[in-house]
Amino acid sequence: MQSTPEIRQFEAETKQLLDIMIHSLYTEKEIFLRELISNASDALDKLRFNALTDSALLPDGHDPEIRIETDPDRRLLTIADNGIGMTRDEVIENIGSIARSGTQEMLEQIKKSKGSAETIEMIGRFGVGFYSAFMVADEVTLETLKAGTEEPTLWKSSADGTYSVESGSRRNQGTSVTLHLKPVDENAGIGDFTDEWTISRTVRRYSNYIAYPVRQRIKRATKGAEEGGIVGADGTTAYEDKTLNSMKPIWTLPESEVDEKEYNEFYKRLAGDWQDPSLHLRFKAEGASEYESVLFIPSEPPPDLNTFGAEFGLQLYARRVMVTERCEEVLPHFLRFVRGVVDSADIPLNISRQTLQENRHLARIRKFVTKKVLDALGKLKREDSEKYRDLWGKFGRVIKEGMSTEPAQQDRIVPLLLFESSNDPKELTSLKDYAARMKPDQTSIYYITGESRAIVANSPVIEAFIKKEYEVLFLTDPIDEFVVVGLQDFDGKPLRSVAKGDLDLGEGEAAADAKEERRAQEQRFTSLFKTLEKHLDESVKQVRLSNRLTTSPACLTVDEDGMSPQMERILRGRSEDSKAPRQKRILEVNGSHEVVEALQARFERDSEDPSIREYAELLFGYATLAEGTEIENPGPFNKALEGLMLRAVRGGTAESAQSKASG
Repeated sequence: MQSTPEIRQFEAETKQLLDIMIHSLYTEKEIFLRELISNASDALDKLRFNALTDSALLPDGHDPEIRIETDPDRRLLTIADNGIGMTRDEVIENIGSIARSGTQEMLEQIKKSKGSAETIEMIGRFGVGFYSAFMVADEVTLETLKAGTEEPTLWKSSADGTYSVESGSRRNQGTSVTLHLKPVDENAGIGDFTDEWTISRTVRRYSNYIAYPVRQRIKRATKGAEEGGIVGADGTTAYEDKTLNSMKPIWTLPESEVDEKEYNEFYKRLAGDWQDPSLHLRFKAEGASEYESVLFIPSEPPPDLNTFGAEFGLQLYARRVMVTERCEEVLPHFLRFVRGVVDSADIPLNISRQTLQENRHLARIRKFVTKKVLDALGKLKREDSEKYRDLWGKFGRVIKEGMSTEPAQQDRIVPLLLFESSNDPKELTSLKDYAARMKPDQTSIYYITGESRAIVANSPVIEAFIKKEYEVLFLTDPIDEFVVVGLQDFDGKPLRSVAKGDLDLGEGEAAADAKEERRAQEQRFTSLFKTLEKHLDESVKQVRLSNRLTTSPACLTVDEDGMSPQMERILRGRSEDSKAPRQKRILEVNGSHEVVEALQARFERDSEDPSIREYAELLFGYATLAEGTEIENPGPFNKALEGLMLRAVRGGTAESAQSKASG
């Protein structure tokens, strides 16, 4: 017999806390089902644990389960379990926990430290997650019977500031939570939670790996009884129990019990990909933090891999219950192509699982996951270079980001790096392989940055290096500029740009003779170079003799600490003022080139010759185009080029006419 309901009043602070919990801490309304299923799972866990010392709590033939029932006509949804249950006092203590004294202090702490580990532990009480039901329900009824007792309790509330407690009528141990659902409102995130497929989809998404079966009785219209089903009173409607969750967390099974096909199918469901993954990783950690994981590297890059603001991260579970579908905190951004699951025993099952940024366990998980992924890639590179190079072609540019964003992982990232080089037009090279091919007299690792292999491979600045058979790395990804900033040397050998500084590539007697010849050339060209500097004052800071050039007349370089043209293009592209003036460059001239020799002879004949200005513009324009950079002010270059072509055409015409006349 039911007793008269006892009406209890919520405190003002409790109503405020409830409002924050319903409207602020949850972003997806359907998450309420995860919370109620998690609570039911906890109740079954407690029953199993207590039965170890009191076997009478566990009835004969007990089949632990979580059952979902719906009544679409009355808009009712019930989540029931046959777990430990609660007494009347426990209902008030647990379900009404937010009504206890100290709520004001608790509320203030949440406001001050929302999302911190301390707050997560503080609000991780049964009652808080339970109240998520009011996101989708106008009224919630709970009926429960504690195992080993005979007095059921009925709890009701409409979240209007009060709740009632009275005797119930439940005969079996466990708890049932019935939601009087609000009208369907897709715009507000409230779906039809009496719909079979909505419930099934939500359970699979959030609670697929709960250790206990989540069952729903499904109605099937038939002409007669179905074998194995339950026939309704009309004799034409059959019902069947459908288990909605798999209860098979693939990451908890021994590797020997999971074949490649199962991993592939799991990945496809997880990532929404139709292709098999390229690689899967399994690992488990025990100690200060306990967690296990299965990770996958896709065969192809996700479509949003390089989309700004795209979501990434691993699915985070807490004891088989999904906390969030995209947890960025357990994976660094440069590994955003990795898919998978991390299941931690240390993450609280409570309302704050969506705000875990400061949780101390996640920092440990992040460090461990990063290490495992990079070590696995390193192993693949050593054992299957062809497969690794294929992966590198798809994800290498993203991995390089880690050189600047995750300096603590550089030691693991550097061995993974692959670059184009002058050594082979098709094959990429690692820094280790480059170092093994260095010439005996070579002391540095040389590189050039640019927009494409075609441009850098034909750049005048590498001519002397190619002549001496010094290999040059071709860094053609924009991210490479940041890689070399963070990587000053490899294996004790400094990385040097072929386009920076005044390089000295020679040693020995031949080098001494070359230096002596260079000094003589510098004295000879001093006046010409000063005149060229004057004409090109707005574009160059210096004109000097080059030891980089062997076949080209001129090239552009910068000081050792200057920006490469590629870096300058990147920064100008990011700048709000893309027309900001470029840095002044150094124009290096090949003193042995026929053009430069002829220009010096013209200058010696007449240092005021106006054509020298035109040749200065032509040399600068030539060097600018040769490095793949656009001429910022093409007017003077075009005018000089026009004058040169005009003189050549007129001279050619005159010579032709003279030849014809003499003939």
